[in-house]
Amino acid sequence: MNHWTQLSIEYASQRSYLDDLFQVYPTIPDGIRDIDSVLWKNVKKAFKKRNNAVLLENLLKMDLFPIKDSYVAYLKRDSASLKRNPATVDRLCGRVYEMGLDEIFSRSSEPKETNRQIGPLFKRWLNK
Repeated sequence: MNHWTQLSIEYASQRSYLDDLFQVYPTIPDGIRDIDSVLWKNVKKAFKKRNNAVLLENLLKMDLFPIKDSYVAYLKRDSASLKRNPATVDRLCGRVYEMGLDEIFSRSSEPKETNRQIGPLFKRWLNK
C-alpha cells in the first residue's frame, strides 16, 4: 500500500479526522439558487404549450438543470445541437413534463452541492 494512503487510513481511524478535515474543507451548504423571473415565465409558457425546443432552451439557461443527464452539458455548450438532436430533446422534455412545474422549480433552485464547493478550499487553507 502507498505510504501516504497508509498514513491517511491510520489518521482517519485514530484521530478527530472529520473535525480536522472540516478545518480544511468547511462545507456549508449555500442557500437556494435564485431563478430569473423572466426566464421562469418563459419556462412556464413553453411547458404549458408543450413546446419542447423552447422549454429546453430556457431550462438550459438556468444555473442548474432540473434533471441529471449526461447530455445536458453538451447541449449547454452547443445550443445549435438542440435542432440536430430532436430525439434527445423529446426524451429530456418527457422527463421534465413528468416532474411538473413545481418540481422543476424546486430542483432548479437547489443549493450548490457541497462537493462542488471543495475545489478552491484546500488552496485557501494553505494560504492561511
